Amino acid sequence: MKITRVETFLVPPRWLFLRVETDDGVVGWGEPVLEGRAETVRTAVHQLAELLVGADPLRTEDHWQVLSKGGFYRGGPVLSSALAGVDQALWDIAGKVRGAPVHELLGGPVRDRVRVYGWIAGADPEAIAERAAAAAEAGLTAVKMLGAPHTLGAVDTPRQTRLIVARVAAVREALGDDRDLAVDFHGRFSPAMARRVLTRLEPYDPLFVEEPVLPEHGQVLPRIVAGTVIPLATGERLFSRAEFLPVLEAGITVVQPDLSHAGGISEVRRIASLAEIFGATLAPHCPLGPIALASSLQVDFATPNFLIQEQALGIEHDGGSELLADFVDCEVFRLVDGHIPRPTAPGLGIEVDEEAVRRADREGHRYRITPWRHPDGSFAEL
Repeated sequence: MKITRVETFLVPPRWLFLRVETDDGVVGWGEPVLEGRAETVRTAVHQLAELLVGADPLRTEDHWQVLSKGGFYRGGPVLSSALAGVDQALWDIAGKVRGAPVHELLGGPVRDRVRVYGWIAGADPEAIAERAAAAAEAGLTAVKMLGAPHTLGAVDTPRQTRLIVARVAAVREALGDDRDLAVDFHGRFSPAMARRVLTRLEPYDPLFVEEPVLPEHGQVLPRIVAGTVIPLATGERLFSRAEFLPVLEAGITVVQPDLSHAGGISEVRRIASLAEIFGATLAPHCPLGPIALASSLQVDFATPNFLIQEQALGIEHDGGSELLADFVDCEVFRLVDGHIPRPTAPGLGIEVDEEAVRRADREGHRYRITPWRHPDGSFAEL
């Protein structure tokens, strides 16, 4: 069997899909995208495709090694995202050829269902508490919220600190003690603000606080970790085992690689194994489309130290179930008591509507991330 064609599709609202075709008719799908840089990743995918056409698609690991290292310069968000989508598609082909879901090829399932969380939004405590209650009513057992839905100063005012804490307190009250709450600092908090706020959030028992500081501030992570009992998470902007090692050594206890950014199924599986050595758990980042989510689930079902899965199926995020359903049968993502049951179909476990994808690509998109600014006109972290 040989790879005969590699195609990419810009799919609104902000996705990039990849189709890998073989000479015996087996097709694999992947989602190689970097939010706001889909066209750039698309170009990188087609450069990688020069090494794939004519090759055996079942040599998944060999392709990963060559595509990740064969250009001498390696890594970074663009190249790792391009590789991630290719890797997903090759695993999809491997599962379809062998008549098994990918998690069976990764050693078999270690669980029967995967717990998921959903996003909630709201600037004031009352509004976000209502969203939390709605999420619980919809069956979710865990939600995630932004710590600050706006820009923050390097050392912001006591009023802003009290508002951050009040929003978390309101969500905890709405959820009760039988559901979980995660808080995403999103790299908006300086080390000083992170330390100030984290201790004040401890009474509300977050499942984790995500990206307490920017990835480039990793040198301060040991001090941040030592200053709180809250589990800390990071990883959506890290792309390899090598980048996860120092944050694990710093004491991060939840790793969040993105299956469409961090080298795909192959590398995220290895990141999870590395985290296991440190007693850390896996919570894959996934605010993207159906192929990224399907790939994440395959890893989740085969990973002993899995914690919880992000998903964009609904409540407060672009890419809700009504959009995913345009391209795949969302029954495979159906929530049961806040969990997704184990898929049994071959490959990634989904069937992509190719005609719908081709129609969407004719429209395409130019999704961009708009920079933020502080009141004084200086750049602000998103």
